Amino acid sequence: MLYNALEMKGYLLLSDGTKFSGTLFGSCKPADGEVVFNTGMVGYEQSLTDPSYRGQILTFTYPLIGNYGIPGNEEDEQGLKKFFESENVHVRGLVISTLSENYSHHSAEKSLDTWLKEKNICGISDIDTRALTQKLREHGVLLGQIVPADTNPLQIVSDPNKNNLVAEVSCSEIKILEPTNSCGITIAALDFGIKNNILRSFLKRGVRILQCPWDTDLSQISEKIDGVFLSNGPGDPECIASTVSSNISWAEKENIPLFGICLGNQILSLSVGAKTYKMKYGHRSLNQPCLDVTKDRAIITSQNHGYAVDEKTIPSEYELWFQNLNDGTTEGIRHKTKPL
Repeated sequence: MLYNALEMKGYLLLSDGTKFSGTLFGSCKPADGEVVFNTGMVGYEQSLTDPSYRGQILTFTYPLIGNYGIPGNEEDEQGLKKFFESENVHVRGLVISTLSENYSHHSAEKSLDTWLKEKNICGISDIDTRALTQKLREHGVLLGQIVPADTNPLQIVSDPNKNNLVAEVSCSEIKILEPTNSCGITIAALDFGIKNNILRSFLKRGVRILQCPWDTDLSQISEKIDGVFLSNGPGDPECIASTVSSNISWAEKENIPLFGICLGNQILSLSVGAKTYKMKYGHRSLNQPCLDVTKDRAIITSQNHGYAVDEKTIPSEYELWFQNLNDGTTEGIRHKTKPL
């Protein structure tokens, strides 16, 4: 059975004047942000709680959303949500083709509609997401808003990329996460909006984590640090690069291994003199093929980012490490001799 209970009409309005008519669900309140799309077939609950989507209206290209419901709030031994990437929903709004009213999964406790009501997030269904995605691929991502049919739209939609979104999603104080079976390694993870599964992946390997606010001065931490990790996160990397660069210089001076993922890769690149640019529509999917150019080996990756490193600006002491096989964009760099 498909969703048809509320039948509250609304519109998705794009900044280029395009208008899509649909049916509201969730909070049914106006929402605005940058409209992007994700091509994954599963994992809507993880995407909606991914801090990297902060400030965005997310479109799922898969046609049926909500069919396996929303799981409960169970936590693991470290207090991390088992089924979500963070404590909160970070998207501004959700755009889908068809919302499933009835759901079926052994871990489900509520419907997507009920969950978004609780989180005060508006969604709109019955949208031609194929046409919307084609527009975003051809034009590039656009600012937009979801509004009820009887509500006047905003005259100005704020661009989330002009804000320090990282400061909105980062932890506010240092948290220590202890693994069940320690391997004797402690890393300082700068939290730009780190996903729970990254933390779980470290803990599974016995790594002790100091989860640090994004602007922490690592040189002032008294504990011995064996590695520095720069996490994923939302927004334009240039908003925080100047603040984080001192930690990168410190790690290099102290010969402490430093590595990053997603936004962390971009921050490292900016800090060593490379440049980043906003992509036309970004990489947001579960099946991005990347080539390890040092081994001529391809791997399939899950990604969510809207900015990329300009390969032509990578300094001579660094080398290209990973390259996207779909569009040739830079996916990773590394120092030629140092553990960066």
